[in-house]
Amino acid sequence: MSSVLGTYARKPISFTKGEGSYLFTENGDKYLDFVQGIATNILGHCHKHLVNTIQEQSKKLWHTSNAFVIPEQEKLAKRLTDCTFADFVCFQNSGTEATEASIKIARKYFHKIGKKEKNKIITFQGAFHGRTLAALFAANNPKHTEGFGPKVDGFEQVPFADLEAVKNIINNNTAAIMIETIMGEGGIKVVPDFFLKSLRELCDKNEILLILDEVQSAYRTGNFFAFETSGIKPDIVPIAKGIGGGFPIGACLLTKKVSIGMTPGTHGSTFGGNPLAMAVGNAVLDVLFKKDFLKNVKKKGEYFHLNLNKIREKYPKIIKEIRGSGLMIGLKMVVDNTEFMKKLMDYKMLTVKAEENVIRLFPPLTASNSELDEAIHIIETVCKEIN
Repeated sequence: MSSVLGTYARKPISFTKGEGSYLFTENGDKYLDFVQGIATNILGHCHKHLVNTIQEQSKKLWHTSNAFVIPEQEKLAKRLTDCTFADFVCFQNSGTEATEASIKIARKYFHKIGKKEKNKIITFQGAFHGRTLAALFAANNPKHTEGFGPKVDGFEQVPFADLEAVKNIINNNTAAIMIETIMGEGGIKVVPDFFLKSLRELCDKNEILLILDEVQSAYRTGNFFAFETSGIKPDIVPIAKGIGGGFPIGACLLTKKVSIGMTPGTHGSTFGGNPLAMAVGNAVLDVLFKKDFLKNVKKKGEYFHLNLNKIREKYPKIIKEIRGSGLMIGLKMVVDNTEFMKKLMDYKMLTVKAEENVIRLFPPLTASNSELDEAIHIIETVCKEIN
């Protein structure tokens, strides 16, 4: 009997080695890994530059307090602000911590400018913002909140992408609107650019803030952030997962305007922004900033979508829709997603499920077209078997 708390329904398999797009079991079985730590190992397993960076930094300094200046943190923050809307970065250890920081920053901003009544945040059905109590009740998924009452107050929810519902719920207590640019756990649902533009206009009109949760989508779509195609600028953006290439890093990006309430003592993290994590975060950017890297991610995404749609057209009674952007992809299934995933695993391909009977595919951004072809072949083979 395992001494590990049973909060996961773990598959009876473990891996001893990873290399790029593949995982290997102790007996040498090779699996095509399109889970990648759930959208986290964006450069695949054991990327050489990340391995070298961790080895070099670990010989110098792992951890020091945020009571002191951390040069690696300063460097990563500057690189992030130089290429985004943000003026400041607040480093955390995970996506849910980044979400929590976003909520606190939004509320504190209005408290600072003398509008203490503005403390409620509008969220959307199907959202997932993390596993802390506030993040759970922000998303308000009954499967996740059951047994964790009393309810954390301060959130009001509307149907996905329903602009009229948003307009109707805004009142004098509304501080912010928070939405995932691409809903991950909710089924790889891309929020349309026109809707993001409308939200920005609503926020400006009603003097409220726009929080775009890019914890799962940052770096993965071929753009630095998924919201960039809309042309808007948010006020706050929590990110995590892929920004550390598999190493635990979270961050909250924000404008100077909304930063005014976050003075010394208002927020903190023992481990957030530690030298080792920051060195890895910088190493990930070294790769992302190489010429044409993100452009190639976009091309790979288009190639993968094109071929997946060919399978969907061929087997419409098995796959209903191909969702997502870049290399953040969802297969909306007609057949049971769990059973289909089991068959994919029989062919040594690993995937992860989402709501709405969706299977998520998260190839590393470094995946070759031949590795994408391998996935396409396995998916089509399973479709043939069950057709």
